[in-house]
Amino acid sequence: MEITCYRDPEIYREIRHLPANTYNLAITLLKRCSTRHLFVPVRAMQYMAIIDNEEFVFIDGERKCWIDIAWCNFRREDRDALNQPVAYETIYYRENMSEIMTRLQRELPLALQSLVNKTKLDGPARIIHFPANR
Repeated sequence: MEITCYRDPEIYREIRHLPANTYNLAITLLKRCSTRHLFVPVRAMQYMAIIDNEEFVFIDGERKCWIDIAWCNFRREDRDALNQPVAYETIYYRENMSEIMTRLQRELPLALQSLVNKTKLDGPARIIHFPANR
């Protein structure tokens, strides 16, 4: 799938925190994609999340290829453990998006989990052995 997305001028930017399980699941699914772009339908909202190594962008089904909100500048290196939330910047490209943002944070984990449930894992698992320090 290929989608060309456009951005209006930035309206507002803020720092937020993404729960660790949501971030970790998104990155795990992204690493399985050969295209390096993960398309996540957020059906409950009629939105599409497009996830890559740099950002998560959200486009509305009505506006097709115009980005409404982007999550970027993830500060994963600031956390001390994988179960800690990840700080990131939210960029709004439309006015009055706070309710949409709240819903996206609630619905994206459900959409990601839905993808996990549909994903078929092909091939054997690889186990990496680390030498034990004794």
